[in-house]
Amino acid sequence: MTKRLRVAVLFGGRSAEHEVSIASANSVIRALDPARYEVVPIGIGKDGRWLVGDSAQKLLADTLRKGRHVLLPPEPGGRGLLPFEAKAGGRAVGIDVVFPVLHGTYGEDGTMQGLLDLAGLPYVGCGVLASAVGMDKEVQKRLFEFASLPVVKYLSVPRSRWEAKREEVLEQVQSHFGFPVFVKPATLGSSVGMTKAHDAAQLSTGLDLAAEFAQKILIERAIDGREIEVAVLGNRQPRASVPGEIVPHREFYDYVAKYTEEGTQLVVPAPLHPRQTTRVQEFAVRAFQAVEGRGMARVDFFLERRTGRLYLSEINTIPGFTSISMYPRLWQASGVPYGELIDRLIELALEEHQEKQRTRFSFDPPPGGGVLSG
Repeated sequence: MTKRLRVAVLFGGRSAEHEVSIASANSVIRALDPARYEVVPIGIGKDGRWLVGDSAQKLLADTLRKGRHVLLPPEPGGRGLLPFEAKAGGRAVGIDVVFPVLHGTYGEDGTMQGLLDLAGLPYVGCGVLASAVGMDKEVQKRLFEFASLPVVKYLSVPRSRWEAKREEVLEQVQSHFGFPVFVKPATLGSSVGMTKAHDAAQLSTGLDLAAEFAQKILIERAIDGREIEVAVLGNRQPRASVPGEIVPHREFYDYVAKYTEEGTQLVVPAPLHPRQTTRVQEFAVRAFQAVEGRGMARVDFFLERRTGRLYLSEINTIPGFTSISMYPRLWQASGVPYGELIDRLIELALEEHQEKQRTRFSFDPPPGGGVLSG
């Protein structure tokens, strides 16, 4: 009998998107085939503690409430979790591959990916660079512009500047854009801390709110557009899914529309002209490659109603992963069912880890003062 892979599913985390992560992890754990995988649920509390559950059947609430406190040592070789305290006893929890289902700060921003690289563990999804860029909405826009991808007009404001020069910032935004504008934390997702401002008072309130969640605030021109999303899958030869469309029941697709109220429609595939479909898929793959993505990402667009222009909004390197989330739904419509998608992501993680192992990390200078002959 083939040995089952031990898959550590990481969820929770020190982030305002903690609860969203738990919902995604529940779906991933249920979809992992028990004949092929042994699941190790690892909950990260809002206080940053790592807690490992006794079994996937007890699932996530029990793990966060009474799991064993463990550590992941930042060095290769151990390939597993260690008990936090020596008196806890027990052996290390071995791991073959990690499936991070962490959204936002300290999970999706490259910090977790860096720790997993130090520990020498394969993991699903993007590496340090793409994850860090994917979390910073301003930096990714700069890369998209460099790659000749169209982005909505934007402005970035450090929190320190907003707090020190409020009137100057308000004046700059109004002269730069007019109204309405979107205001959001530059380094968070799930529309947490996001506001659509129609006047100066709402802009000031929105900037205050965004400043609670990040050190940098992003302001964007609001356009009247359709919200189109595309899922990308792969490492060095990524492919794009069919596009989908978000039709929010509120003024825009905010946190409430995403997670707490019903009424938003997810239309898959999106009703687009074939040329528009081809273009949005091409842009999605180019965006993924621009940030050096690996494994998976969801790429979001605006299709302006008045002009028909397509704008790249952002890339999300750990998209929502419930069975009804847009990323898996897009692949379902593209012929890749949920369970098969999970399998493919784990395969891609192992492939990428093997590629990393080919890199040398030591160098012996040749004799003769470093001059190569030949």
